[in-house]
Parts: sequence; structure tokens; C-alpha cells
Amino acid sequence: MKRILAVLLCICLYIQPLTVRAEEETGEEGGLELSARTALIMEASTGNVLYEKDADTPLPPASVTKVMTLLLIFEALEAGELTLEEEVTTSEYAASMGGSQVFLEAGEAQTVDTLIKCIAVASANDACVTMAERISGSEDAFVQAMNEKAKQLGMAQTHFVNCNGLDAEGHVTSARDIALMSRELITRFPQIRDYTTIWMDTITHATSRGTSEFGLSNTNRLLRQYEYATGLKTGSTSEAGFCLAATAEKEGIEMIAVVMAEPDAKTRVKDAIAMLNYGFSQCSIYRDDQVLEEPVEAEVEGGVEETVSLEAPESFSFVDTAQSDLGLVEKEVRLETGKAPVEKGAVLGEVVYTLNGAELGRVSLTADASVEPLDFPAALLQVLEQFFLPQ
Repeated sequence: MKRILAVLLCICLYIQPLTVRAEEETGEEGGLELSARTALIMEASTGNVLYEKDADTPLPPASVTKVMTLLLIFEALEAGELTLEEEVTTSEYAASMGGSQVFLEAGEAQTVDTLIKCIAVASANDACVTMAERISGSEDAFVQAMNEKAKQLGMAQTHFVNCNGLDAEGHVTSARDIALMSRELITRFPQIRDYTTIWMDTITHATSRGTSEFGLSNTNRLLRQYEYATGLKTGSTSEAGFCLAATAEKEGIEMIAVVMAEPDAKTRVKDAIAMLNYGFSQCSIYRDDQVLEEPVEAEVEGGVEETVSLEAPESFSFVDTAQSDLGLVEKEVRLETGKAPVEKGAVLGEVVYTLNGAELGRVSLTADASVEPLDFPAALLQVLEQFFLPQ
């Protein structure tokens, strides 16, 4: 028995140095060893890239395409072109989509809210086309809008051919471009989390044959394996391999990790978790909940009051990705002179935050009350008071 233990000890001592050397010899940043062909991690608030691997290589994105589809859906909602309660009818063409689907039937009506859920949770190709036709009249017209949006966002390696990500010649994007459209979606429309964090749910099919329940299960296993996960979209086809645009938030810092052309679903989650952990380790956050440390007033010309008190309606936060000394952050109060009438909430100044001479951001200062203009009797009285006021 002693001889066996001695042998095992020798084996352990031999293996451990080999493992350390393998980690030391890796040329990848932060010790990241990724199976993904291309990858990128971005801090969402700043858009700063913390790590990348062949991030501009154009590849098929599979259903990660649906990030752009969802972005255009939420833009239509914002513009008042849609409501979540509106019912949309599925066409024969939309119902014919293969791949991942929720088996919508031609003539079946579902609310926009339900269709978004089907896209975000179950990656439903039929729901994508149904929404594309509702917004643009046809999938082709919707895809044209997708490509126009891609250009606006600076997605230089992207060309969409369809709205759902089914393999098609020329349908490509890159890890960097996926991060750009993901950032646009989650920062402009944070309510997307209401859908992308759903693990399981059901929808009701109502057709001429009656009603039936259909179960939805989230394709993003990261939600169950990473406590900070908030979404966003998976994708896999024979040509694309396994792809993932992963979002996560920890202590007010939000990350976007993209992996493409992974060998299997398990590896894409493993790589995404490694990237997210690396990203969070590189960031720190500066918060200022007391923007105004003492009372501040702005002058008012031609008002019944000569000054008005200011307030900061928002706090300030900044995510640092350069491992800076945030104790050196400085802030400067800058004031403007208002001209009566001044309405409550009018911007009459700002607080500017800087670090080593570089601006980090600003917070507006607003009037906490209205100031009416002087009428003639009040102006005369003010002049007389100033004239007879003891010097």
C-alpha cells in the first residue's frame, strides 16, 4: 500500500508542473484558451473591446441573426408601428419555415408579445418571418432593412440574406458585428431581458382545429450555468457550427461575449463563461450618487427671483476597462445664466467628470422650481429696492 501511495504521489508531482507550464506557454490573453474560431468580448456601456480572436472574420451566424430581427421589432414598437397586444396572422410562407420553429399554422394569429417570446426563447424561424412580413410587407423588404441597419451600426463584415439565420449563400457576419448589434439591442431596449431570461414557458395555438398548448424551452443553456447571464441568442446549423451572443451583468457592469463556429453546444457555453469571467475581471465601476455635494444656484436674468436652486436628477456611473485609479476622478460644476421665464426642470448647468484630463461623462443640472419674468411694477420695485438698499 505504501508503495502504491508513493507511486501516486510521484505521478501527481509530475503532472502538476506540466499543467502549470501549459498555462504559462499559452499565447492567448488572460489565459483564455478558446475552441471558437472567432470570438470577442465587449463591455456594453462603453463599447470597449476587452478581448478578441479573429473578430472580423465573416462567418455564417445561424440564429444569432435573430438579434437584428429583434432589434428591428423593438424599433417598430418604439415608433408606434406595433403594439405588444396586436395580433399578427401567419402566412403560408412563414408557416413553411424549417429548422427551429413553434409550428405556427397558416392563418393562425398570435400577439406580437407572444411572437417575440417565440423568437427570443425558442428561436422560432416561423415567428421571425411572421414578424418580418408584418413590419415590412415581405421578408425580402425586411432583410433589406436589416442590412441598412447593419451599415448604420458599422457592421462592416455583415450581409443578411434572411431574417432567421437558416444557412444561405452570402449570409455572413462577424464576432465584432454581432457584438455591435447586440449592444444596440440591450442598451436601447433593456426590456429584451424580459424575454431572453425566460427558461421555460408555453404558448397557446388557436386554429380551426381547436386550441393546444405548446411548450417553449430556452436554447441558451448559459442561463442555467452562469448566475450573471441575461441572454442573449444562440445559433447552430451545419455550416455555422455552434454560435452564441452571450450577455451578463454583474454589480452594474454588463458584458457581451460572442463565440462563433464552436464544435458543440457544451463548448460554446464553456468558452462564453471563460470570456465573461475574464471581462468582469478587467473592469471596475465608479459611482457617484451625490452629484451635488452642496447647494448650487444659477443666476436668472429678468426674473422675479435673481437665482434658482439646481438639482441633479440622475446619479453618475462609469465603467473603467483600463484598470485605472478611480480615486483620481475629478468633477467640475459648470453653470449657465438663465433668462426668465425659467421652467422647472430647465437645464442650467452640468457636472463634468474627468480622469487624468480625459472626460468620462456629464450629468445635467436642472432648475428645481420655475421663475416667472418680471412685469413692469415688479421690475420698478426691484430697481427701487436696489437703489435705496444701504451700501
